[in-house]
Amino acid sequence: MDKLVLASRNKHKIIEMQEILRGLGIEVLSALDFPELEDVDEDQPTLEGNALKKARYVHEQTGLPALSDDTGLEVEALGGAPGVYSARYAGQNVTYQDNVMKLLKELDGVDKRSAQFRTVVALADGDQEYTFEGVCKGEILTEQKGDKGFGYDPVFQPAGYELTFAELDAPVKNKISHRGRAIQKFVEFLKT
Repeated sequence: MDKLVLASRNKHKIIEMQEILRGLGIEVLSALDFPELEDVDEDQPTLEGNALKKARYVHEQTGLPALSDDTGLEVEALGGAPGVYSARYAGQNVTYQDNVMKLLKELDGVDKRSAQFRTVVALADGDQEYTFEGVCKGEILTEQKGDKGFGYDPVFQPAGYELTFAELDAPVKNKISHRGRAIQKFVEFLKT
């Protein structure tokens, strides 16, 4: 594999994934390099389903191996919500801040705030499809801290750390994060 297309237009995700994949000798492109690609409706009931759907579409359209991910924040006190709806928790066309504020409101007065981020990365290449899962456990804080990262990063504190994802430097976050762990499994797969 000498080229790989990330099936995403999310600049934050692209930067994060390119950082993790750096040094593999693979040219890492993204959906931004293919303006003719349409947005894929993430209408599957699972993270796996959405990741595979996006990877298949980008592979079919570009003819190149495609890597996609879908991520969900799963909060125990909310029965696993927002889960597959994490990006649109507060509705369609909302900001990261809108989602964070809804989450904090839902957890107002809740003591047990354990949560986990779960990412499923899917690779589509011809007739071959593979998925790789990464999980990062932690808790949801009562207030936002830090200005790095994106999404729920300012309120998610990974287990074993005193800082939120939004306070951690990128190399540390990429090593311990759900997405970093899923992509590391993909990297190990490539090496074997």
